[in-house]
Amino acid sequence: MIDHLGINCAGYATSREFYDVVLGVLGFSRQTSFWIYEGAETGIEPNREVHIAFAAADEAGVRAFHAAAVGLGAESLHASRLWPEYHPGYFGAFVRDPDGNNVEAVWHGGQ
Repeated sequence: MIDHLGINCAGYATSREFYDVVLGVLGFSRQTSFWIYEGAETGIEPNREVHIAFAAADEAGVRAFHAAAVGLGAESLHASRLWPEYHPGYFGAFVRDPDGNNVEAVWHGGQ
């Protein structure tokens, strides 16, 4: 089980807005278990190609996540759809956050 997760970002204000919006539509917020911080302040370069998957309550939540992210200018990697190659009922959407990370919302409801 993950205790906490933190990522470095090149533009704190941009990443803060992105995560506040996309986590908000899923009913979450940045807090002690998930945080972002300015890479320049830590002397560490932003991460690349990190994959983060957030749980959604249903298909509508996945769709809202994708719409919110794209509305903020995020690159859509994969629009909301079923991914039967993962397992039956796997419904997810994938975007790139402002630092190029692969961020997903997923619902496992059809199992």
